[in-house]
Amino acid sequence: MIRGIVLALGILATTGPASAQTPSTPATPAVTAKAIFAGGCFWCVESDFDKVPGVLSTTSGYTGGTLANPTYQQVSSKTTGHAEAVQVVFDPGKVSYQQLLEKFWHSIDPTTKDAQFCDHGTPYRTAIFAVDATQLEAARKSLTALEKSKPFKEPIVTEIVMAGPFYPAEDYHQDYYQKNPIRYDYYRFACGRDARVLQLWGAQAASHGAAAGK
Repeated sequence: MIRGIVLALGILATTGPASAQTPSTPATPAVTAKAIFAGGCFWCVESDFDKVPGVLSTTSGYTGGTLANPTYQQVSSKTTGHAEAVQVVFDPGKVSYQQLLEKFWHSIDPTTKDAQFCDHGTPYRTAIFAVDATQLEAARKSLTALEKSKPFKEPIVTEIVMAGPFYPAEDYHQDYYQKNPIRYDYYRFACGRDARVLQLWGAQAASHGAAAGK
């Protein structure tokens, strides 16, 4: 497992000091909403959604399992039932849930069960965890539409379920792509994520580096 190699190299270390200037925090809109997506490695899912205008924050974590407050080691044992997932807080006045669904579909491989790219096992399954009935209906409709328009022949196996408790992952997993850009870029490239997304979706592939082969 490529990410295991990256972890073994010391993911707790960062590549450099934090910026000397603290960026200003934009005002939080009066109305915000949440969405939860599982698309394999949560480092990558977090990075992809952070680039979407209207997304206010992303949090890597664990959901869909049976153990309360699981650790990364417990989830990685593939015995708790959790998936690595990302909770997205967004401004519905700037980006709709439907747009987030489209971003999600076009940034994953929805044809593999209990796996994404070089990572295998239930923690890396793809899933949409709807936080309410409206999201559940929207996700199901998006799947129905996608099954008619998808540019590949393989069946879509991504789960669509109601969300249960979401547990934030350890601090060193949060914003990993920013804290450890060299290790993150190596992992993402070596894992073949963007290459496979581009192969599946072609021009529809989410614009997070796939076209550039990053």
